[in-house]
Amino acid sequence: MNFIKLFVVALLLTATTQIAFAQTSCCKGSDNNSQCTTTGSTDSIKTASVKVKGVTCSMDVKMISSNVEKLNGVNSCKSGKQGTTTTFDVKFNPALVTEKEIFAVIESTGSCENPKEKPYKVKQ
Repeated sequence: MNFIKLFVVALLLTATTQIAFAQTSCCKGSDNNSQCTTTGSTDSIKTASVKVKGVTCSMDVKMISSNVEKLNGVNSCKSGKQGTTTTFDVKFNPALVTEKEIFAVIESTGSCENPKEKPYKVKQ
């Protein structure tokens, strides 16, 4: 009889603990609860095609993609058509990062030949 009571108590504690952990999960790097979401909801992911002038080589593409992907809320940044104007497809969560922040990172990326030079311009 005592074994059954002990088993039921352990079962209830396990279930309660799992429910408590499943209620919320905070976004990486968040310092407050305003960025926490329930695990049941799916964050909206937006895809933006960003056209960038001034890209001259594949290393430029890699540097821009890498810098954009470092932003909290950006899932991926892949280059599409490359030429005088290169298109990047950026998948991001608009609740965590704005298009303006993405544009600012692109335009503040230095060129591979001269890192102090900021040759990239977002075409809007």
